[in-house]
Amino acid sequence: MSYAVSGPLQAAVYQHLLADAALGAIVGTAIYDAVPSGAVPATYITLGEEDAVDRSDKTGGGAVHTLMISVISDGAGFATAKAAAGAVSDALLDTTPTLSRGRIVGLWFVKAQARRVGTGDQRRIDLRFRAQTEDI
Repeated sequence: MSYAVSGPLQAAVYQHLLADAALGAIVGTAIYDAVPSGAVPATYITLGEEDAVDRSDKTGGGAVHTLMISVISDGAGFATAKAAAGAVSDALLDTTPTLSRGRIVGLWFVKAQARRVGTGDQRRIDLRFRAQTEDI
């Protein structure tokens, strides 16, 4: 297995989302690896958990990474959160991010979970994607 592509994968996903015009129209630059302290925008994106399993073969190292990307919104209803989640999905699946090390062999949507958080004033959608990588 090669976990060495995990950092470049996260960086590429982050940059890819930040550069997407449709997503930017909804959340601006409010895309975080770590949510900043203090006030946060009404709707924002966070990069979250990752699971990785070995997919090496005789040609080299590789892994399948299951990534979580979350949309958090305090907008009334789910409309804004779902628009942002759809834009995240479109951004990642329409054009594959380019890594600084290795490459993405495939990138797929796995599932999403939409729910109210806390007292119900906040909406959260957790999107899961699967990326198969090769360390070339």
